Amino acid sequence: MKHARRRHSPLRARVAGTTGALAVILGAGVAPAVAAGKSTGTPMTAAAALDDPAQAPGQAAALDAAQPPGRAAALDAAPAPGQLTLPAPTGRHGVGTVDLHLRDAKRADPWVPGQQRELMVSLWYPATHTSRYPAAQLPVSQQVLPGGVTLPTTAGHTGAPVGRKAGKLPVLLYSPGGRGNRATGTALVQDLASRGYLVVTIDHTHDTGDVVFPGGRHEVSMLPPGSKSRDLIDVRAADTHFVINQLAEIARGHNPDVEHKPLPHGLTQAVSTKHIGMFGASLGGGSVAAAMHEDSRIDAGVNLDGQLFGSSVHQRLDRPYMLFSSEHHNRNSDRSWARLWENLHGERLDLKLRGSGHNSFVDNQVLFPQAPGAFGITPEVMQQALGTIDPNRSIEVQRTYVAAFFDKHLRHRNSDLLDGPSRHYPEVDFIR
Repeated sequence: MKHARRRHSPLRARVAGTTGALAVILGAGVAPAVAAGKSTGTPMTAAAALDDPAQAPGQAAALDAAQPPGRAAALDAAPAPGQLTLPAPTGRHGVGTVDLHLRDAKRADPWVPGQQRELMVSLWYPATHTSRYPAAQLPVSQQVLPGGVTLPTTAGHTGAPVGRKAGKLPVLLYSPGGRGNRATGTALVQDLASRGYLVVTIDHTHDTGDVVFPGGRHEVSMLPPGSKSRDLIDVRAADTHFVINQLAEIARGHNPDVEHKPLPHGLTQAVSTKHIGMFGASLGGGSVAAAMHEDSRIDAGVNLDGQLFGSSVHQRLDRPYMLFSSEHHNRNSDRSWARLWENLHGERLDLKLRGSGHNSFVDNQVLFPQAPGAFGITPEVMQQALGTIDPNRSIEVQRTYVAAFFDKHLRHRNSDLLDGPSRHYPEVDFIR
Protein backbone atom coordinates (compact mmCIF):
# COMPACT_ATOMS: atom_id res chain seq x y z
CA MET A 1 0.00 0.00 0.00
CA LYS A 2 2.02 2.94 -1.30
CA HIS A 3 0.82 6.50 -1.31
CA ALA A 4 2.36 9.81 -0.46
CA ARG A 5 1.99 11.15 3.05
CA ARG A 6 -0.05 14.33 3.17
CA ARG A 7 1.15 17.22 5.25
CA HIS A 8 -1.11 18.46 8.02
CA SER A 9 -1.10 22.16 7.19
CA PRO A 10 -2.74 24.79 9.42
CA LEU A 11 -5.34 25.29 6.69
CA ARG A 12 -6.11 21.60 6.69
CA ALA A 13 -6.47 21.62 10.44
CA ARG A 14 -8.90 24.52 10.18
CA VAL A 15 -10.93 22.66 7.59
CA ALA A 16 -11.03 19.65 9.86
CA GLY A 17 -12.25 21.87 12.66
CA THR A 18 -15.04 23.51 10.69
CA THR A 19 -16.46 20.93 8.35
CA GLY A 20 -15.45 18.48 11.06
CA ALA A 21 -18.04 19.96 13.36
CA LEU A 22 -20.70 18.71 11.01
CA ALA A 23 -19.16 15.85 9.11
CA VAL A 24 -16.91 14.40 11.78
CA ILE A 25 -18.33 15.25 15.17
CA LEU A 26 -21.66 13.86 14.11
CA GLY A 27 -20.19 10.92 12.33
CA ALA A 28 -21.00 11.90 8.80
CA GLY A 29 -19.09 10.02 6.21
CA VAL A 30 -18.90 6.86 4.24
CA ALA A 31 -22.05 4.88 4.38
CA PRO A 32 -21.66 1.51 5.97
CA ALA A 33 -21.12 0.61 2.39
CA VAL A 34 -17.87 1.77 1.01
CA ALA A 35 -18.51 -1.43 -0.78
CA ALA A 36 -16.19 -3.01 -3.23
CA GLY A 37 -15.12 -0.26 -5.51
CA LYS A 38 -16.59 2.56 -3.42
CA SER A 39 -14.04 5.24 -2.63
CA THR A 40 -13.72 6.69 0.85
CA GLY A 41 -11.26 9.40 -0.09
CA THR A 42 -13.59 12.34 -0.69
CA PRO A 43 -14.79 14.25 2.36
CA MET A 44 -18.53 14.77 2.72
CA THR A 45 -20.60 17.30 4.54
CA ALA A 46 -23.23 16.09 6.92
CA ALA A 47 -26.06 16.78 4.53
CA ALA A 48 -24.28 15.15 1.62
CA ALA A 49 -23.56 12.07 3.66
CA LEU A 50 -27.19 11.76 4.62
CA ASP A 51 -28.13 11.58 0.97
CA ASP A 52 -25.16 9.56 -0.25
CA PRO A 53 -26.19 7.18 -3.05
CA ALA A 54 -23.44 4.69 -2.22
CA GLN A 55 -25.22 3.21 0.73
CA ALA A 56 -25.86 -0.22 2.03
CA PRO A 57 -29.12 -1.80 0.90
CA GLY A 58 -32.03 -0.32 2.75
CA GLN A 59 -29.91 2.17 4.68
CA ALA A 60 -31.00 5.64 3.79
CA ALA A 61 -28.50 7.67 5.77
CA ALA A 62 -24.77 7.61 6.16
CA LEU A 63 -24.21 9.67 9.27
CA ASP A 64 -22.76 7.19 11.70
CA ALA A 65 -23.18 7.95 15.35
CA ALA A 66 -24.77 5.53 17.74
CA GLN A 67 -27.27 7.48 19.73
CA PRO A 68 -29.06 5.56 22.37
CA PRO A 69 -32.06 6.04 24.43
CA GLY A 70 -32.83 8.27 27.31
CA ARG A 71 -35.46 9.69 29.54
CA ALA A 72 -38.38 11.47 28.01
CA ALA A 73 -37.21 14.77 29.44
CA ALA A 74 -33.91 14.54 27.59
CA LEU A 75 -35.14 16.52 24.60
CA ASP A 76 -36.84 19.22 26.60
CA ALA A 77 -35.80 22.84 26.21
CA ALA A 78 -32.05 23.28 26.35
CA PRO A 79 -30.65 24.79 29.56
CA ALA A 80 -29.10 27.72 27.69
CA PRO A 81 -29.73 29.36 24.31
CA GLY A 82 -28.16 27.26 21.60
CA GLN A 83 -27.03 24.56 24.02
CA LEU A 84 -27.77 21.05 22.75
CA THR A 85 -28.35 18.23 25.21
CA LEU A 86 -27.90 14.47 25.37
CA PRO A 87 -30.24 12.16 27.26
CA ALA A 88 -29.31 11.69 30.90
CA PRO A 89 -27.96 8.25 31.84
CA THR A 90 -30.49 5.96 33.48
CA GLY A 91 -28.22 3.74 35.59
CA ARG A 92 -27.60 4.10 39.31
CA HIS A 93 -23.95 5.14 39.04
CA GLY A 94 -22.39 8.50 38.34
CA VAL A 95 -20.15 8.54 35.29
CA GLY A 96 -16.45 9.30 34.98
CA THR A 97 -14.35 9.57 31.84
CA VAL A 98 -10.73 9.90 30.77
CA ASP A 99 -9.07 10.20 27.35
CA LEU A 100 -5.96 8.14 26.64
CA HIS A 101 -3.34 8.41 23.91
CA LEU A 102 -2.11 4.96 22.88
CA ARG A 103 0.75 4.01 20.57
CA ASP A 104 1.33 0.57 19.08
CA ALA A 105 5.10 0.34 18.69
CA LYS A 106 4.76 -3.04 16.98
CA ARG A 107 2.44 -1.89 14.19
CA ALA A 108 2.86 0.61 11.39
CA ASP A 109 -0.02 2.88 10.53
CA PRO A 110 -1.70 1.24 7.52
CA TRP A 111 -2.70 4.59 6.01
CA VAL A 112 0.44 6.67 6.62
CA PRO A 113 3.76 5.00 5.72
CA GLY A 114 6.57 5.40 8.21
CA GLN A 115 4.31 6.22 11.15
CA GLN A 116 3.50 4.00 14.12
CA ARG A 117 -0.17 3.32 14.76
CA GLU A 118 -1.59 5.77 17.30
CA LEU A 119 -5.09 5.91 18.73
CA MET A 120 -7.14 8.15 20.94
CA VAL A 121 -9.66 6.38 23.15
CA SER A 122 -12.06 7.46 25.86
CA LEU A 123 -12.85 5.36 28.91
CA TRP A 124 -16.29 5.79 30.48
CA TYR A 125 -16.98 4.11 33.81
CA PRO A 126 -19.10 4.17 36.97
CA ALA A 127 -17.68 6.88 39.20
CA THR A 128 -18.00 8.42 42.63
CA HIS A 129 -17.59 11.98 43.95
CA THR A 130 -18.43 13.25 40.46
CA SER A 131 -19.44 16.70 41.71
CA ARG A 132 -15.78 17.39 42.50
CA TYR A 133 -14.70 16.85 38.90
CA PRO A 134 -15.51 18.90 35.79
CA ALA A 135 -18.16 17.75 33.37
CA ALA A 136 -16.53 16.53 30.18
CA GLN A 137 -17.09 18.02 26.76
CA LEU A 138 -17.43 15.75 23.76
CA PRO A 139 -13.95 14.71 22.56
CA VAL A 140 -14.13 16.65 19.31
CA SER A 141 -12.20 19.50 17.73
CA GLN A 142 -14.96 22.09 17.69
CA GLN A 143 -17.69 22.68 20.24
CA VAL A 144 -19.69 25.42 18.47
CA LEU A 145 -21.71 24.88 15.29
CA PRO A 146 -23.01 27.48 12.81
CA GLY A 147 -25.37 29.95 14.41
CA GLY A 148 -23.64 29.68 17.77
CA VAL A 149 -25.22 26.32 18.61
CA THR A 150 -23.06 24.57 21.22
CA LEU A 151 -22.53 20.83 21.36
CA PRO A 152 -23.68 19.01 24.49
CA THR A 153 -21.80 18.65 27.70
CA THR A 154 -21.64 14.96 28.60
CA ALA A 155 -22.71 13.25 31.81
CA GLY A 156 -19.11 12.12 32.33
CA HIS A 157 -16.78 13.82 34.82
CA THR A 158 -13.15 14.01 33.80
CA GLY A 159 -10.86 11.96 36.01
CA ALA A 160 -13.43 11.13 38.68
CA PRO A 161 -12.48 8.09 40.78
CA VAL A 162 -13.96 4.73 39.87
CA GLY A 163 -16.85 3.75 42.11
CA ARG A 164 -15.77 0.86 44.34
CA LYS A 165 -19.31 -0.44 44.75
CA ALA A 166 -19.39 -1.40 41.06
CA GLY A 167 -16.69 -4.02 41.65
CA LYS A 168 -14.80 -5.53 38.72
CA LEU A 169 -16.10 -3.88 35.56
CA PRO A 170 -17.04 -5.82 32.43
CA VAL A 171 -15.63 -4.08 29.36
CA LEU A 172 -17.52 -2.84 26.31
CA LEU A 173 -15.71 -1.55 23.22
CA TYR A 174 -17.34 0.90 20.82
CA SER A 175 -16.41 1.44 17.17
CA PRO A 176 -18.06 4.41 15.39
CA GLY A 177 -19.44 4.58 11.89
CA GLY A 178 -17.57 5.61 8.78
CA ARG A 179 -15.87 8.98 9.27
CA GLY A 180 -17.53 9.15 12.65
CA ASN A 181 -15.37 9.57 15.72
CA ARG A 182 -15.58 8.16 19.20
CA ALA A 183 -17.99 10.90 20.33
CA THR A 184 -20.82 9.79 18.08
CA GLY A 185 -22.28 7.17 20.42
CA THR A 186 -22.02 9.14 23.64
CA ALA A 187 -25.66 8.88 24.70
CA LEU A 188 -25.58 5.09 24.65
CA VAL A 189 -22.03 4.89 25.94
CA GLN A 190 -22.56 7.02 29.04
CA ASP A 191 -25.77 5.17 29.85
CA LEU A 192 -23.96 1.82 29.77
CA ALA A 193 -21.27 3.26 32.02
CA SER A 194 -23.94 4.35 34.49
CA ARG A 195 -25.11 0.73 34.56
CA GLY A 196 -21.71 -0.52 35.68
CA TYR A 197 -19.71 -1.09 32.50
CA LEU A 198 -16.29 0.19 31.52
CA VAL A 199 -16.96 1.45 28.00
CA VAL A 200 -14.01 2.21 25.73
CA THR A 201 -14.71 4.30 22.63
CA ILE A 202 -12.12 4.16 19.86
CA ASP A 203 -11.04 6.66 17.24
CA HIS A 204 -9.67 4.78 14.23
CA THR A 205 -7.03 7.30 13.19
CA HIS A 206 -6.91 8.35 9.50
CA ASP A 207 -10.18 6.50 8.91
CA THR A 208 -11.96 9.02 11.13
CA GLY A 209 -12.25 12.53 9.69
CA ASP A 210 -10.37 14.31 12.49
CA VAL A 211 -8.68 13.04 15.64
CA VAL A 212 -7.19 15.50 18.12
CA PHE A 213 -4.12 14.26 19.98
CA PRO A 214 -2.45 15.86 23.02
CA GLY A 215 -0.80 19.16 22.22
CA GLY A 216 -3.48 20.03 19.66
CA ARG A 217 -2.12 17.79 16.90
CA HIS A 218 -4.79 16.91 14.34
CA GLU A 219 -4.74 13.69 12.34
CA VAL A 220 -7.28 13.81 9.53
CA SER A 221 -8.55 11.22 7.09
CA MET A 222 -5.75 9.78 4.97
CA LEU A 223 -7.68 7.08 3.16
CA PRO A 224 -6.44 6.77 -0.41
CA PRO A 225 -8.93 6.84 -3.31
CA GLY A 226 -10.52 3.46 -3.84
CA SER A 227 -10.22 2.32 -0.23
CA LYS A 228 -12.49 -0.63 0.47
CA SER A 229 -14.68 -1.14 3.50
CA ARG A 230 -13.19 -4.58 4.05
CA ASP A 231 -9.75 -2.98 4.47
CA LEU A 232 -11.08 -0.43 6.95
CA ILE A 233 -12.76 -3.21 8.92
CA ASP A 234 -9.54 -5.25 9.08
CA VAL A 235 -7.69 -2.23 10.50
CA ARG A 236 -10.46 -1.57 13.00
CA ALA A 237 -10.28 -5.20 14.17
CA ALA A 238 -6.53 -4.85 14.72
CA ASP A 239 -7.09 -1.56 16.58
CA THR A 240 -9.59 -3.28 18.86
CA HIS A 241 -7.18 -6.14 19.62
CA PHE A 242 -4.51 -3.61 20.56
CA VAL A 243 -6.87 -1.64 22.82
CA ILE A 244 -7.80 -4.82 24.71
CA ASN A 245 -4.10 -5.49 25.24
CA GLN A 246 -3.71 -1.99 26.70
CA LEU A 247 -6.61 -2.59 29.07
CA ALA A 248 -4.84 -5.74 30.23
CA GLU A 249 -1.76 -3.59 30.89
CA ILE A 250 -3.84 -1.24 33.04
CA ALA A 251 -5.15 -4.24 34.99
CA ARG A 252 -1.52 -5.23 35.65
CA GLY A 253 -0.79 -1.84 37.14
CA HIS A 254 0.80 -0.19 34.10
CA ASN A 255 -0.15 3.11 32.49
CA PRO A 256 -0.14 2.82 28.67
CA ASP A 257 -0.87 6.50 28.01
CA VAL A 258 1.93 7.94 25.86
CA GLU A 259 2.15 11.10 27.99
CA HIS A 260 1.64 9.09 31.21
CA LYS A 261 -1.53 10.99 32.06
CA PRO A 262 -2.63 10.01 35.59
CA LEU A 263 -5.29 7.32 35.51
CA PRO A 264 -8.47 7.74 37.58
CA HIS A 265 -8.16 6.40 41.10
CA GLY A 266 -9.35 2.82 41.33
CA LEU A 267 -9.17 2.07 37.61
CA THR A 268 -6.38 -0.47 37.86
CA GLN A 269 -8.33 -2.51 40.41
CA ALA A 270 -11.60 -2.23 38.47
CA VAL A 271 -10.51 -3.25 34.97
CA SER A 272 -11.19 -6.86 34.04
CA THR A 273 -10.58 -8.38 30.61
CA LYS A 274 -12.39 -11.60 31.56
CA HIS A 275 -15.75 -10.30 30.32
CA ILE A 276 -15.65 -8.23 27.13
CA GLY A 277 -18.33 -7.19 24.68
CA MET A 278 -18.23 -5.00 21.59
CA PHE A 279 -20.79 -2.87 19.79
CA GLY A 280 -20.78 -0.33 17.01
CA ALA A 281 -23.00 1.59 14.63
CA SER A 282 -22.98 1.38 10.84
CA LEU A 283 -19.41 0.63 9.71
CA GLY A 284 -18.51 0.23 13.38
CA GLY A 285 -21.26 -2.34 13.74
CA GLY A 286 -20.01 -4.04 10.60
CA SER A 287 -16.58 -4.30 12.23
CA VAL A 288 -17.74 -6.21 15.31
CA ALA A 289 -17.68 -9.72 13.80
CA ALA A 290 -14.19 -9.15 12.35
CA ALA A 291 -12.94 -7.98 15.75
CA MET A 292 -14.45 -11.05 17.41
CA HIS A 293 -12.55 -13.26 14.97
CA GLU A 294 -9.38 -11.23 15.58
CA ASP A 295 -9.64 -11.53 19.36
CA SER A 296 -11.31 -14.44 21.12
CA ARG A 297 -11.48 -12.42 24.35
CA ILE A 298 -14.55 -10.61 22.96
CA ASP A 299 -17.41 -12.67 24.36
CA ALA A 300 -20.40 -11.04 22.66
CA GLY A 301 -21.14 -8.50 19.96
CA VAL A 302 -23.88 -6.10 18.86
CA ASN A 303 -24.17 -4.66 15.36
CA LEU A 304 -26.31 -1.53 15.16
CA ASP A 305 -27.46 -1.36 11.55
CA GLY A 306 -24.06 -1.94 9.95
CA GLN A 307 -23.38 -3.77 6.71
CA LEU A 308 -20.49 -6.27 6.80
CA PHE A 309 -17.55 -6.65 4.42
CA GLY A 310 -14.67 -9.05 4.16
CA SER A 311 -14.04 -12.57 5.35
CA SER A 312 -15.93 -12.32 8.65
CA VAL A 313 -19.20 -12.69 6.74
CA HIS A 314 -18.22 -16.24 5.77
CA GLN A 315 -16.54 -17.40 8.99
CA ARG A 316 -18.17 -19.45 11.72
CA LEU A 317 -18.78 -17.47 14.91
CA ASP A 318 -19.76 -19.39 18.00
CA ARG A 319 -20.25 -16.51 20.43
CA PRO A 320 -23.44 -14.48 21.07
CA TYR A 321 -24.18 -11.86 18.44
CA MET A 322 -27.11 -9.47 18.00
CA LEU A 323 -28.17 -7.64 14.86
CA PHE A 324 -30.30 -4.53 15.47
CA SER A 325 -31.62 -2.90 12.31
CA SER A 326 -33.52 0.12 11.12
CA GLU A 327 -36.97 -0.21 9.55
CA HIS A 328 -35.86 -1.01 6.00
CA HIS A 329 -32.62 -2.90 6.60
CA ASN A 330 -32.57 -6.58 7.40
CA ARG A 331 -31.48 -9.99 6.13
CA ASN A 332 -33.84 -9.71 3.18
CA SER A 333 -32.24 -6.49 1.93
CA ASP A 334 -28.62 -7.02 3.01
CA ARG A 335 -26.90 -10.15 1.74
CA SER A 336 -24.03 -9.69 4.18
CA TRP A 337 -26.46 -10.08 7.07
CA ALA A 338 -28.04 -13.16 5.49
CA ARG A 339 -24.64 -14.79 4.99
CA LEU A 340 -23.46 -13.93 8.49
CA TRP A 341 -26.67 -15.26 9.99
CA GLU A 342 -25.99 -18.70 8.55
CA ASN A 343 -22.54 -18.69 10.19
CA LEU A 344 -23.70 -17.64 13.67
CA HIS A 345 -23.59 -20.68 15.95
CA GLY A 346 -23.81 -19.03 19.35
CA GLU A 347 -26.98 -17.30 20.53
CA ARG A 348 -28.12 -15.10 17.67
CA LEU A 349 -30.73 -12.36 17.59
CA ASP A 350 -32.03 -10.24 14.73
CA LEU A 351 -34.10 -7.29 15.92
CA LYS A 352 -35.74 -4.53 13.93
CA LEU A 353 -36.70 -1.13 15.33
CA ARG A 354 -39.92 -0.07 13.63
CA GLY A 355 -40.07 3.48 12.31
CA SER A 356 -36.32 4.03 12.62
CA GLY A 357 -33.73 5.21 10.11
CA HIS A 358 -30.02 4.52 9.84
CA ASN A 359 -29.20 7.56 11.99
CA SER A 360 -31.55 6.41 14.72
CA PHE A 361 -28.60 4.40 16.06
CA VAL A 362 -26.34 7.41 16.57
CA ASP A 363 -26.44 10.65 18.54
CA ASN A 364 -27.95 12.37 15.52
CA GLN A 365 -31.24 10.83 16.66
CA VAL A 366 -31.55 13.46 19.38
CA LEU A 367 -29.25 16.21 18.12
CA PHE A 368 -30.80 16.85 14.69
CA PRO A 369 -34.33 17.59 15.97
CA GLN A 370 -32.97 20.12 18.48
CA ALA A 371 -31.24 22.33 15.89
CA PRO A 372 -31.80 21.18 12.30
CA GLY A 373 -30.69 24.54 10.94
CA ALA A 374 -27.26 24.26 12.55
CA PHE A 375 -26.74 20.97 10.75
CA GLY A 376 -28.19 22.12 7.43
CA ILE A 377 -30.84 19.41 7.63
CA THR A 378 -34.22 19.81 5.94
CA PRO A 379 -37.31 18.07 7.35
CA GLU A 380 -37.30 15.66 4.41
CA VAL A 381 -33.67 14.68 4.88
CA MET A 382 -34.14 14.41 8.64
CA GLN A 383 -37.03 12.00 8.21
CA GLN A 384 -34.98 9.96 5.77
CA ALA A 385 -32.14 9.80 8.28
CA LEU A 386 -34.11 9.28 11.48
CA GLY A 387 -37.37 7.71 10.36
CA THR A 388 -40.62 8.50 12.13
CA ILE A 389 -40.01 7.03 15.58
CA ASP A 390 -39.96 9.46 18.48
CA PRO A 391 -36.30 10.16 19.34
CA ASN A 392 -36.82 9.67 23.07
CA ARG A 393 -38.56 6.36 22.54
CA SER A 394 -35.94 5.19 20.07
CA ILE A 395 -33.20 5.86 22.58
CA GLU A 396 -35.07 4.21 25.43
CA VAL A 397 -35.61 1.05 23.39
CA GLN A 398 -32.00 0.80 22.23
CA ARG A 399 -30.60 1.34 25.72
CA THR A 400 -32.88 -1.31 27.11
CA TYR A 401 -32.11 -4.04 24.56
CA VAL A 402 -28.37 -3.44 24.25
CA ALA A 403 -27.98 -3.48 28.03
CA ALA A 404 -30.13 -6.60 28.35
CA PHE A 405 -28.00 -8.43 25.78
CA PHE A 406 -24.69 -7.60 27.45
CA ASP A 407 -26.10 -8.15 30.94
CA LYS A 408 -27.06 -11.67 29.89
CA HIS A 409 -23.79 -12.64 28.28
CA LEU A 410 -21.24 -10.75 30.38
CA ARG A 411 -22.96 -10.70 33.77
CA HIS A 412 -25.19 -13.78 33.54
CA ARG A 413 -28.29 -11.72 34.31
CA ASN A 414 -31.00 -13.33 32.25
CA SER A 415 -34.01 -11.39 31.05
CA ASP A 416 -37.08 -12.67 29.23
CA LEU A 417 -36.92 -9.46 27.18
CA LEU A 418 -34.67 -11.27 24.70
CA ASP A 419 -36.95 -14.30 24.39
CA GLY A 420 -39.39 -12.69 21.98
CA PRO A 421 -41.73 -9.73 21.35
CA SER A 422 -42.68 -7.66 24.38
CA ARG A 423 -45.88 -5.73 24.92
CA HIS A 424 -43.75 -3.08 26.63
CA TYR A 425 -41.69 -2.57 23.47
CA PRO A 426 -44.02 -3.15 20.50
CA GLU A 427 -41.60 -1.23 18.24
CA VAL A 428 -39.15 -4.15 18.33
CA ASP A 429 -39.67 -7.00 15.86
CA PHE A 430 -37.86 -10.30 16.29
CA ILE A 431 -36.84 -11.50 12.84
CA ARG A 432 -36.79 -15.29 12.83
